[in-house]
Order: sequence, then C-alpha cells, then structure tokens
Amino acid sequence: MPEELFAEGLVPDVALDRTSPVPLYFQVATRLQQLIENGEMPVGGRLENEVDLANRLGVSRPTMRRAIQYLVERGMLVRKRGVGTQIVHPKVRRPVELSSLYDDLAKSGQRPQTEIRLFEVKPAPDHVAEALGVPDGTEVAWFERLRHAGGEPLAIMRNAVPVDVLRLRREDLENHGLYQLLRAAGRVPRIANQVVGARAATTAEARMLGDSRGAPVLTMTRTAWDEAGRAVEYGSHLYRASRYSFELTLTS
Repeated sequence: MPEELFAEGLVPDVALDRTSPVPLYFQVATRLQQLIENGEMPVGGRLENEVDLANRLGVSRPTMRRAIQYLVERGMLVRKRGVGTQIVHPKVRRPVELSSLYDDLAKSGQRPQTEIRLFEVKPAPDHVAEALGVPDGTEVAWFERLRHAGGEPLAIMRNAVPVDVLRLRREDLENHGLYQLLRAAGRVPRIANQVVGARAATTAEARMLGDSRGAPVLTMTRTAWDEAGRAVEYGSHLYRASRYSFELTLTS
C-alpha cells in the first residue's frame, strides 16, 4: 500500500510500492530526486534526520540511510556537521541519447541561456574536417557558447557546422538551440558518434564556469549525421561535473 512522507513541510507524498522488485531505498531516493529537480523541495532546505524519516515511511534506518547516501553521491544532498542533511543544486541529468543540452534543459523546465563568446566562418581545422568527413578547407561556422541554467554557468560548448549544411547567424544561436535550428532547416540529426570523458578544468575554463582551478569537468565530443548520412555538426563540450551527469539505461 502506498504511504506518504512529510518532513517539516518539505517532503510531500513519497509513495512506496512494497510489492515492487525495485528496492525500497531506490524508490525513496528516486522520488526525493524528482521533488528536488522540480523545485518542490527547495535548494537550501533541510531534511529531517534519517531516524524520523525512516519512521514516517515505515522503513528501516539502513534503508533510509542508503537512500540519502545515494542522493549525496549524486550531488543533490550534502551532510553538514551541526546543520544536518541539506538540499543543494540538483545536477542536470542528461540521457545519453541524440538530443541537445538546450532541448534537455527546456524539457526539464529549466531556462537555458546562451552567451556567444566566439562566432566566425573559417576553413575547418584538420581534426574537425576529419571528424565531419569533409575535404580540407571546407568552410564551417565555428562558434563557442557558454550555456547557463538556473542563472549559473553549466557548459562551454564549441561547435562546427558546414556552411553548406546550414548558414547560421550569431543571433540565431543566442535565442535557439543548435538542434532546433538544424531541425527547422530539415537537417535533422539521426545518428551520432559520441565520446564522454573527464579531466581537470584549466584556469581559464574554471573562470568561465565559476569553479576553482582544477575542478573536475566532464568532456564530450560528438559528430552527428542526418538520415542521408551527411555530417551536420561537430561538437566539443565541457560540463561542470558538480552540476551535470550523463545517464544511461542498460538492458541485457
């Protein structure tokens, strides 16, 4: 039977299905994560201690502790001595599928904002031409954007789009996502090769992202093709690891 949890007015209706094969700790953690992401549990708020929460749900203390630790590890809660368990900025969780960061932010109710730091038309650098499979010297629109979400910098994105695929303008990129513009032009990305990695931010990158030098960042490079097999974009992106994660669903 579903049960409800209320913690000082911060945690509404967390329903548990005890007949489900999904572990109870994961049910609790998943629902709390949803409440944090949609703003029902506001940043800066505090949870009741795990004993009271466990009693409210009728679960064991180890189950409750594991649910809270799951969210701590995902950067959504933080334990502070003398303060308790506090809600912090939720990460942007991005499914590893063929979508854009702009689309994912808009879909999750966040308001993406874009700062264009560089925009030029030039011959594709060798590594970009190779990734796109175009002849050396092919002209591309090369641009660098700083993407904000919730008023905070989230990602540094560098992209190249062949000019004969789509003639972009700076103002278009300020107001729309790249994949929105490609779709509107009939150049719908259908397949992509994507590599995800991690490293430490340089001083300049950390300054742009509002982090400290050496802060962990996630990297992603991608080449996307349309249904005709033509490369439509190359991207090299950098994300704040403290505010961003890639999400995969695995099946056997």
